[in-house]
Amino acid sequence: MVSAKQTSDFDLDTVRADFPVLSRKVHGEQLSYLDNASSSQVPNAVIEREIKYLSEEHSNVHRGVHTLSQIATNEFERARESVRAFINAAEAKECIFVRGCTEGINLVANGYGRKFINEGDEILVSQMEHHANIVPWQMIAEQRGARIRVIPMNENGELIIDEYENLLNERTRMVAVAHVSNALGTVNPIREVIATAHKFGIPVCVDGAQAVPHFRVDVRDLDADFYAFSGHKMFAPTGSGVVYGKQEWLEKMDPWQGGGSMIRYVTFEKTRYAGLPEKFEAGTPAIESQIGLGAAIDYLNSIDLDAAFAWEHELLGYATEKLSAIEGVRIIGTAKNKASVLSFTIEGVHPHDIGTILDQQGIAIRAGHHCAQPVMQFFGIPATARASFAFYNTKEEADRLAEAIEKVIQVFG
Repeated sequence: MVSAKQTSDFDLDTVRADFPVLSRKVHGEQLSYLDNASSSQVPNAVIEREIKYLSEEHSNVHRGVHTLSQIATNEFERARESVRAFINAAEAKECIFVRGCTEGINLVANGYGRKFINEGDEILVSQMEHHANIVPWQMIAEQRGARIRVIPMNENGELIIDEYENLLNERTRMVAVAHVSNALGTVNPIREVIATAHKFGIPVCVDGAQAVPHFRVDVRDLDADFYAFSGHKMFAPTGSGVVYGKQEWLEKMDPWQGGGSMIRYVTFEKTRYAGLPEKFEAGTPAIESQIGLGAAIDYLNSIDLDAAFAWEHELLGYATEKLSAIEGVRIIGTAKNKASVLSFTIEGVHPHDIGTILDQQGIAIRAGHHCAQPVMQFFGIPATARASFAFYNTKEEADRLAEAIEKVIQVFG
């Protein structure tokens, strides 16, 4: 195995040993897991923390006076504090627990949109958005009589910032933009996007699902109004996630869902809502998953994260160079600033066939439109094959990917 130690200070071999699934075989071949943009793998530390919770601490949170409930509540809120510190939010109560980035954006779209977006208003979304940052805003626009306007991108998969600035006006009520494109890997200049919107007093909802696992995110440095991300893309269990919101916005917004936990006082005549964050966390939360998210953050803090991110960036460049040298392969998304994602097509071969053949060789990639159909429409293709990297991947796996692609071309040649 090619080790990262040869080219950086990152201890790749030790980190890989933390992820048990990486040692398994698929179809008799050593697994190369290159589908991290869809869902990353989970380290032993997180698995063991979930087992401990389920076997020793399981109880509902916030409502019990008995010992297990108090333990579960303390661990649940400790996870929230871990999130706060990880993204540098000012207050833990600004970090609302949700099942994932999609639910977080829906929370913002409903909580903000139903109160502040009205007939004739406009919502800006970028041309490279995941459906999770398009469809909720379309739904609100239809309900409120507002209009969706699109921030265009160029052939490299980069936002055209001048056009974005021209779209902003007195009718704009929200800007919805991904920090990193899940289909292209483009890292958008999100600080600039936010600062420009703020000149007009317009808030920005950032889809950070593909950013938080791949570089440091500081919501206060970005001056983010809303920032959503999923735990399962950052080495935590599915069903975990966060939407950060500035306190000033969250306090003005109405709850999206009603029920237990999010209330202070209920009569048949009137309900008074709880304060933050409970106001937006109706019902029993995904306790195990969110504690697992806290454990994932603890794990990330235990490794040399800057070296890990640097290795991942080096690996993406290496894999891009390998695939670009193969005749018939077209890289989709060639922005100057990219993270993690390497989308491609092979002339005359459907991406689903690419994915199937690679799977037979033990290589897991994603094939499809990646919940970003407008991106596919822009590039005039139905789908792409997408290899996406995490810091536990190796150059040997990138070599295997390139060799497998050459075999695909031979099969269909």
